[in-house]
Amino acid sequence: MSSPAPVAIRQAATVLLLRDGAPGLEVYLLRRTRGMPFAGGMTAYPGGGVDDRDGDTELAWVGPPPAHWASAFGCDERLARELVCAAVRETFEEAGVLLAGPADGSGAVVPDVSGDDWEAQRQALLGHELSLAELLAGRGLALRADLLRPFAHWITPPPERRRYDTKFFAALLPVGQEARDVSGEADEAVWTTPAAALAEHAAGTRPMLPPTIHTLGQLTPFADAAATLAGSPPAPLEPISPTFEQGPDGNYAVLPDGTRIRMVTPLPS
Repeated sequence: MSSPAPVAIRQAATVLLLRDGAPGLEVYLLRRTRGMPFAGGMTAYPGGGVDDRDGDTELAWVGPPPAHWASAFGCDERLARELVCAAVRETFEEAGVLLAGPADGSGAVVPDVSGDDWEAQRQALLGHELSLAELLAGRGLALRADLLRPFAHWITPPPERRRYDTKFFAALLPVGQEARDVSGEADEAVWTTPAAALAEHAAGTRPMLPPTIHTLGQLTPFADAAATLAGSPPAPLEPISPTFEQGPDGNYAVLPDGTRIRMVTPLPS
């Protein structure tokens, strides 16, 4: 009997969107709707797969060039450009937050992207009728790569039917913008502290995949968003691909360094 064909690994980007709240550092989380083909019912960060046009070279760019990101994530410059663009695009599509500003390098960030005209363009991005490069060029804006930091790198292990090579970025919520529950792929959007989210996971009320659990744990030592960005990445960016074990008290993901993460399945609807 022939072996099954290997599952193709899709490149993806996800963003830990951060802000300073009353209880301290907060992160923006989405709970994916049940029935989603991947991670349905699980809490995750805004993010998704790389699109064909994420590598458009005519896109205006402010901040570390693709070579910087290629070095951080161990990939070529074309893919690095695609990943940074995917991170910015997905954050706008799923959270209504746009990491962009004037192309003059003034350091300004577009302050508000919640109007009807912006919403029409967000929908056009979702429908693949508009590329990120076209959106920014039409408004005289540049992608602000300097607002992002590399944070982690995870690869879905071989047993899974859908596999992703995901680069995790951290970014501070721009002044004047608000994250909005606009993702059609989520039924809940919350700002919460990493410790609170992990406590809910431990109690079985907030199921999450191992990368989300682990990266939330990496956030907990940081007092505020500035410290998080200054300390990113929190560990060497070695790709992490877990294995799985079944124990008497449940199922665990086991990381290369021996860390064991208990798996919690979504609650029944």
